[in-house]
Amino acid sequence: MTEEVKEFQIDDTATMTAGDILHAARTTGRRKREIQTIAKQLCIREEFLLALEEGRYNVLPETVYILGFARNYAMELGIDPDMIVNKIKKEMGISQPDDVTPNVHDIAINEREHIAFGQRIQNIKKSSVAKFIVKNWKWFAGGFGVLVVLIIGLLLILPSENAPVVEAEPVAVQVVSIDPEYKQPVREKFGTENRDNARIVLQAVKESWVKIEDARGKTVFSRVLVPGDIYYVPAGNKNKATFGNAGGIDIWVDKVLVSKAGPENTRKSGIALDADALSGSTKPVTK
Repeated sequence: MTEEVKEFQIDDTATMTAGDILHAARTTGRRKREIQTIAKQLCIREEFLLALEEGRYNVLPETVYILGFARNYAMELGIDPDMIVNKIKKEMGISQPDDVTPNVHDIAINEREHIAFGQRIQNIKKSSVAKFIVKNWKWFAGGFGVLVVLIIGLLLILPSENAPVVEAEPVAVQVVSIDPEYKQPVREKFGTENRDNARIVLQAVKESWVKIEDARGKTVFSRVLVPGDIYYVPAGNKNKATFGNAGGIDIWVDKVLVSKAGPENTRKSGIALDADALSGSTKPVTK
């Protein structure tokens, strides 16, 4: 674009609008030009130039831009820019004197610089991203590989909806009894609250009355036991027992059968139920 203004000769411009003059200058005569070419050369949007030709000033930005675009457009087409600017002012109802017309040359330059700056920013962004990817391609490739391995691992671990469900076979657990191998099948258990701590267990092999007293002489158990019944003696060495049939009660100490407190059909009382004393003073009885 040259700074020299070339008058475009059109008959009776006084009755024509600014847009009509611009359109006629672009489309008539020997210098017919496409609006796309002029838009690129002036760095002004094509729709803005069309709006100037059609008098649609509301489509354009602020007034200062309208006048600046019109001045540059007129100069490019060889038309008196002051005439075009003054006509637009009248059409828009602007009473601004000619000598205070904005510096539209600077506006055009700013418009071009703004577009060029935006393009440079885009080029820099694209270039920086590309360089970063090329420089660190090994990391990207490694990360992608790890992601693929994780996805495959999850697919292998997670059960498929159609996959058969295999139930685990129950594992046989060997239960170790804390009770001795009684001579009689167990019929009924008494004193089960003492079972976990009891070192002494009594079992009736013949019917017998049994009474257990604690260290204060308080009766904690009194009952006739029939063959098979057992009783867990409370922990401690201060308990004493009375057997109505001493020979009918087996005494187990730490799962070992010791000697009876007396013969059958004999009443025995004051029997000290001391586990250490019973296991140490009496010999284990062979079953």
